[in-house]
Amino acid sequence: MKIKLIQMDMKLGEPEYNYRHGEILVCRAAEEGADVICLPETWNVGFFPKENLKELADRDGKKTYHLLETLASKYSVNLVGGSAALYHSRENRVTNTGMIFHRSGEMAASYDKVHLFSNMGEDRYFHPGNQIKTFSLDGIKCGMVICYDIRFPEWIRKTVLEGIQLLFVSAQWPESRLNHWRILNQARAIENQVFVAAVNSCGRGEGVRYAGHSMIVDPVGNILAEGGDKEEILTADLDFSQLGAIRREIPVFDDRRERLYLESIPKRERRVTSAQQRFL
Repeated sequence: MKIKLIQMDMKLGEPEYNYRHGEILVCRAAEEGADVICLPETWNVGFFPKENLKELADRDGKKTYHLLETLASKYSVNLVGGSAALYHSRENRVTNTGMIFHRSGEMAASYDKVHLFSNMGEDRYFHPGNQIKTFSLDGIKCGMVICYDIRFPEWIRKTVLEGIQLLFVSAQWPESRLNHWRILNQARAIENQVFVAAVNSCGRGEGVRYAGHSMIVDPVGNILAEGGDKEEILTADLDFSQLGAIRREIPVFDDRRERLYLESIPKRERRVTSAQQRFL
């Protein structure tokens, strides 16, 4: 399976530009030949315009859906649409939502970001998701998470236990924590014995410089492709036939002691002090 990651430099709060630019990049990636193309987080508005987010977010997801559906069917390519800020008019709320499309243009799944980054106020502007979503692309079972989700190993493990072989991560990860980005993606690949295709943005927004360094990691932690800090399209060919041997050599899923993990934690051990909270 040939994966292409679009490491995009979008403009904060300029959806018209971002839709045009995103379309150009997807077309370029498709014309170069790809089985799957993946975009970064909130590529339609950037991360994220606080003053007028509801006005700039895609109303009921119609524009994002139409564009991605059209591109997937036009080029007969699987399209993991990163995530877009969507305004849901009936509920009067905004979600950070990824849409995934098959080659036919049929929608395979959508995923709402579960863990919202309170340090930047994301939890005050977006409504969180609460469901794992898996989907198959060309017979390969996949899952998706968005940016901050990657810091929660229990959520990633729960996703992997659905039987996925490939995890997509769409992000707007800052340059100041680039080392975390690289380590976390490799760790999630190693501990879960899956391929990880992690696409980040680059450029600046809201005074933050984004790291780029999108990467594709194999199930033993080898980086198959890694970007720099500028806009580019990364490519790697994934060979899923090696997964069985890797999982037999180190049988972490067979050796799990799930009963211990599910035992309740005494309330006194679950309490988090205000001093501890500052470091979480």
